[in-house]
Amino acid sequence: MTDVEVLVVGGGISGLSIAWWLAQAGVSVEVWEQTSRPGGKIQTVKENGYLMEQAASVVMNFRPEITHFMQKSGLEAYKILRADTTNRYLVNNGKLLALPMQLIPMLMSPLWSWRGRLRMFSEIIIPKGGNAQETVSEFITRRLGKEVLEKAMDSFITGTLASDPALANAYAVLPRLTYLESRYGSIAVGVIMNKLLQRKTAAITEAFSFQGGMQTLINFLAQQTCFRSEHAVTEIAKIGKKWRVSTENKTVFAQQVVLSTPANIAANLIKPLDKELANCLTEINMAALSVVHLGFSHNDIKHPLDGTGFLTPRKENLAVTGCLWMSSLFSDRVPSGKVLLSSYLSGALQDDEQSVTAVMEALKPLLGIDCSPENVRIDRHKQGLPLYYGDYTGRMAKIIKHLEKLPGLYLEANYQGGVSVRDRIARAAEVAKKILAWRKI
Repeated sequence: MTDVEVLVVGGGISGLSIAWWLAQAGVSVEVWEQTSRPGGKIQTVKENGYLMEQAASVVMNFRPEITHFMQKSGLEAYKILRADTTNRYLVNNGKLLALPMQLIPMLMSPLWSWRGRLRMFSEIIIPKGGNAQETVSEFITRRLGKEVLEKAMDSFITGTLASDPALANAYAVLPRLTYLESRYGSIAVGVIMNKLLQRKTAAITEAFSFQGGMQTLINFLAQQTCFRSEHAVTEIAKIGKKWRVSTENKTVFAQQVVLSTPANIAANLIKPLDKELANCLTEINMAALSVVHLGFSHNDIKHPLDGTGFLTPRKENLAVTGCLWMSSLFSDRVPSGKVLLSSYLSGALQDDEQSVTAVMEALKPLLGIDCSPENVRIDRHKQGLPLYYGDYTGRMAKIIKHLEKLPGLYLEANYQGGVSVRDRIARAAEVAKKILAWRKI
């Protein structure tokens, strides 16, 4: 007897999205989550009028799957576009320097030396090279030069992914850039070609959140699927052509199972089925990080906050790897006349006082702050983001090969295919298609 067609273990953004895509196709699907709420690390908290995101705070979209999802789900009505600003700041020699996102203005930025600028312009004639094990440092230095790595890409990798560019796999961390080189032989040529193709296909590029924050997305997905909280899976086993999935006090049979949990939890469940597959999953490490939210009166900050925020190259030796100016991105995140700054620290084990002190020491000279924050919240993630280190593409290929021996079992979480909400929803659509195809066999 089959209790459910598809059982998704793990109620984060990946699991919820997979279940939603399947439910739209009429599949009987349940989501089991071991905690008391959906969303995993994604959670919106409101305190003293400040709306703060525990993890993801914005959807950066350029994929048609996300556009389709927003339109089909009805969430388009709750979408809030990010403020129209082209300024992204980098810390450079202890000061904030705006770095435009348009190609030509960016190349002409005073951030670059004339040697660095010349090296970037020469990218178009650099021969194609590299390999699947190339690191971000190796890839960026080879194509764009050491200055781009040290002043810009280093801060992107450390600030948004909590990773070391000297260890992070370029193919896993920078899939768009490595694809452009592979497809067109040059990043610059690829960017130009993609812009032309986007005009023909009318692809939407936008950044947005939701009324009420990212929690609105999570709540919608949980309500649209059969979500069951406090269902911690203790065992999965193959019984004939079906899967038996058990908690301490419940057992169901499913035709197909998706493990959408952190890699270490998936490894523990899979170990009785395939020890080598479990070992591949245990090799995936996670970076700890903290998010420090500080609220101020707008009059207490001298900087105009006319941008999205800033990232920090490691050579600046600041504890803060990046800071989002949330009140500049979305005006509904703060009470009138207030400012919300969400700063990121590598590591999650500092106490509250140390964390706030480290952030304030970085922000005071950069933003012209001469007072203490009026509102403080700290979110810590001991298992924050997956580290795409080493031969990551080889490891993923090995995982896929082992899964072929376990038909009806899928692995899908942020340790493969990208950590952003955009990537998670798009990957979920791909997994749902695979499940639907297998269901027809």
